[in-house]
Amino acid sequence: MKKAFTLLELVVVIIILGVLATLGLTQYASIVEKKGRTAEARANLGYIRKLVYAYWLTNGSLTGITNADVGIGTASDQLPAYSTCASTHYFCYGMELAEVAPGYPIIYYAVRCTSGGKNPQGSSRYFLEICSDPATGRDLFRYCPDVASGENCQWSWP
Repeated sequence: MKKAFTLLELVVVIIILGVLATLGLTQYASIVEKKGRTAEARANLGYIRKLVYAYWLTNGSLTGITNADVGIGTASDQLPAYSTCASTHYFCYGMELAEVAPGYPIIYYAVRCTSGGKNPQGSSRYFLEICSDPATGRDLFRYCPDVASGENCQWSWP
């Protein structure tokens, strides 16, 4: 008498492997999104930070600074402005003179595009923000997984 696996046992093993592969692929996609695509935002926020600091050095204050001064706009050589996603970027960017945290007079941010941005589109909008004080060189950073709940995200030092 030969010993072998039955068709039912083989089907059960294939189903289990399929479920495990699906879970693994979902986790992989999540890691690629959080680690890989946010690298674009971190690099561009660093670029904006450098331009903010250059503006502060030139003018002695941040009064009058605009998105165009820090490379944000609609031109092809600029970072896409907030709510105007471009097919060349995963994120859109913005900057405001607002003391969100005491002693940090400016905030700049990147928001993940869910449509109109570089493919693949994000499944949900999340953002990264930096508050800066060019006079001291101090920064605060935060990552929020949901744009709507931004008030609940905590600031940290980069």
